[in-house]
Parts: sequence; C-alpha cells; structure tokens
Amino acid sequence: MEAIVATEQGKVRGRLDDGVAVFLGIPYAAPPFGPHRFRAPVEPEPWEGIRDALEFGPTAPKRPYRRPLDRLIPDPDIPGDGCLNLNVWTPEGADGLPVMVWIHGGSLRNGSSSVPVYDGRAFARDGIVLVSINYRLGVEGFAVFPDAPANRGLLDQLAALRWVRDNIAAFGGDPGNVTVFGESAGAISIGALLTSPRSAGLFRRAVLQSGPPHAVPSEAGARITRVIARGLGIAPTAAAFAAVDRERLLTAQAEATAKGNPISGGAGFEIVLDGDVVPAHPMDALKAGVARDVDLLLGANTEEYRLWFVPTGVVDRVGGLTLRLAMAKFKIKGSLARLYRANRPDARPGEILGALATDLLLRVPLNRLADARAEGGNTYMYEFGWRSPVDGLGACHALEIGFVFDTLRTSAQLALAGPAAPQELADAVHRAWIAFAVSGDPGWPVWDGTRPVMLFDHPGPDLVRAPRDDELRLWR
Repeated sequence: MEAIVATEQGKVRGRLDDGVAVFLGIPYAAPPFGPHRFRAPVEPEPWEGIRDALEFGPTAPKRPYRRPLDRLIPDPDIPGDGCLNLNVWTPEGADGLPVMVWIHGGSLRNGSSSVPVYDGRAFARDGIVLVSINYRLGVEGFAVFPDAPANRGLLDQLAALRWVRDNIAAFGGDPGNVTVFGESAGAISIGALLTSPRSAGLFRRAVLQSGPPHAVPSEAGARITRVIARGLGIAPTAAAFAAVDRERLLTAQAEATAKGNPISGGAGFEIVLDGDVVPAHPMDALKAGVARDVDLLLGANTEEYRLWFVPTGVVDRVGGLTLRLAMAKFKIKGSLARLYRANRPDARPGEILGALATDLLLRVPLNRLADARAEGGNTYMYEFGWRSPVDGLGACHALEIGFVFDTLRTSAQLALAGPAAPQELADAVHRAWIAFAVSGDPGWPVWDGTRPVMLFDHPGPDLVRAPRDDELRLWR
C-alpha cells in the first residue's frame, strides 16, 4: 500500500507496510554541486504532483572502507548528485509522536543513511517517528578553504533539522520533542550542534554514542586540505578543487587519509572552530553550561579499540617498546599503565594500549562532561559491554548500533555480532533509547556524585556505580 504526505516542497509517496509508513530519499536541500558546490545548503526546488519516496536517495561521494573493515562495516554507494536527502519511518496514523533523528558516523568521510543496520522500522513499531539523514563528507563537507564556508557537513545537518522542524508534523511527529542521536563522527557532530547558535530550538535531547564533543582550530583542520591539494598539484582553494574530476578527488582523499583511524590518529577530517557554526570548542562550551537545558545520554563501548586493532592484526604487533613509545607520545603516566596492567593481568601489550586509547579518547572526556553537568544538567551515562564472539572483536566500536536499532538480523550486524547476539539485550537497549526520547529518562538514575552507569551486557543490564573509577581518577 502507498502513503502520501504533503511537505513544504511538495507531496511525497511512501510505502505502507505492516503498520509502518516508510519514505526514502526525500530531499531536504538542493544538490550540493554545480553552482552550490562547496557552498552552504539551500532549500530544494518545489515540485508539482507527487514525488516517489520509495528508494534510498544518492549517498555523499566517498570511497568504501579500507580492508579489512569493508567486510565488517558496509557502506552502500548510491550514485547521483542529490545526496542531501533523508528518510522517515512513522507509524500508520501517527499524531504528535516523539521524533528521533539519526546522524551516522564514518570519520566524516564514510557512511550514509542507507546502511541496513540503520533501518528505522523498529522505532516506528514502538511509537517513534524515526528520521535518518545524509550529509556531505570528506572534501565536500569538511575540507577547509579560504573561499568557502567551513563545516559544510554540519550546515547540512542543521538544514536537515530545520526540515524536520518544518515538516515532521505532517508525518505524525512532534517538532517540539526531537532527539538527535548519533555514533562516532555522528556523535562528535552532535557535540558541535549542541553548542551551535544555529541549532536553537531544533532539538530537545541528544544521545552521543562513542564520540565526545570535539573540534580543532581552523588552521589545524586545513592541514588535510593542503595535503590533498599537494597530491593533486593544485591550490588549496574551493575554486581549484571544484575543477578536479570527482573520481580523481576521491582517490587523492583516500590516499591522504589511508593511514589514519579514530584510535591511532593520523590525517583525517575534523570539525573546526569557525566563529559561526562552531564558535567555541564544544567540550569547553558544554562544561561552561551551554545546552544545560538539553537532556544528554552519553556512553561508549568497553573495548572500542578492537574494531581497528584486531582485524588488522595491530593488537598482536604491539610489544612493550611500542606501548612505551605510545605512552610517551600521548603523555600517559607510567603509574596509569601499571594500574591498567594490574587490572588486566592476562592482557597483551596491544590490549593495554587499546584500553588506554579507548579511555583517553572516549571514556575520560565523556565522564568529564557528565561531571561538569552533574549540577543542573539532566545527564545519563551508559556503557555497552557485551562481547561479540566474532573474530575476537569483543565489545568493539559500532557494535551497539544494531542493538539500538533492534536490527540484529541484518547482514551487517551479523558480520559484527554473529548469529547468537542476545535479542533480550537488544530489547533492553532499544527500549532505553525510546524511553529517553519520550521523557528524557532512559530508566536509571541521573548522573551525580555516585557516578551511576548502566552497563548493557548479557544476561542482563546492570546499574554499576563508578565503574573502574580507580583508573579514571589517575587521568585527572
């Protein structure tokens, strides 16, 4: 059966199946190419008649994940210029329901809303209007140019949120009860959106999964632009980049970022301080009280590092010397490493390094943010600890997403979690995210001096007070 909804730009035709109406590939902005290349997004042209919204729209230009991650994290590539599009899943007959908007991750250079794990049917089944969005990636969205606005990918996200504000009531959603949620680069993006003056009134709650608020000065963010420009033999300007063939540009981008990953670092794209969309470092602004009226759910997975360290064999190649060199590079105290070793007596050096990196980059900043909001902010903390049996991945980065979306049986989630992933754990995680979107309370105590964390593991979630606090104290 079909479902038809009138948006401000025109009517769209979706598909109604088993009580859920699905609308795919709706444009929220004009194609960001031609005269709009490297510019802020502009509203799409209205259309006459009824526009089909039956298939996912084009994805932002990108290359697949490098091996061996490509077999663990699918990254569909749908050609076309109209990549600024979104999808809506809504219950049949919905009226005034809570809205959740998903912002995907992918190091600001990969990912899309068409990844099967992000299917929003389970949210709609359970009374949520679910929206997922695409935004510009890599050079198109985050290269820093002197002749173009910075943070274009964030500007896209803001345009999508404005579309939600203006149109979601027609799909049965409440524009006054919007929760943004995202993972990895999606969570980092939300950290910036929380403190952007342009986001006022666009959302009420936010979930940051495995990504702390972060941004760098514009000059630091421009380094990757200059690296790619040198590889292409052009000036580091938007005008020069616009004249380069798109495939050649993607090849140069892939070469420049080939050795980087979120745990070990390396060349990559960053959200930058631009004096406009991101006027101050998001972490500093949040600690100072910005967005204190926005409910936050924050957390990470216990063994984030294993997604990058295990499939690539890094975990086996790290020895004592490499561990010591890494500690020196990141100024990690020897007493801290000794404590991590004592708490993990059977861990190899690569696992100690991974645990330190996970906490340095994710757990420590998220805990500090929660601490800063303990007085006067509605903040909740979780940790996802269920260990995948697949190839030693454990409780790795991105593993929780299929549990959040209740999509354990998709091929991508099976690749990460295997066929025996516990459905009852997915029920608990999914239910908590819905409860947070509905009321701002996921079902456990708000963060305070006792440091309550909901640990999602099997056979059941458990509330833990101040987990591994002896390690956290040494980071301060």
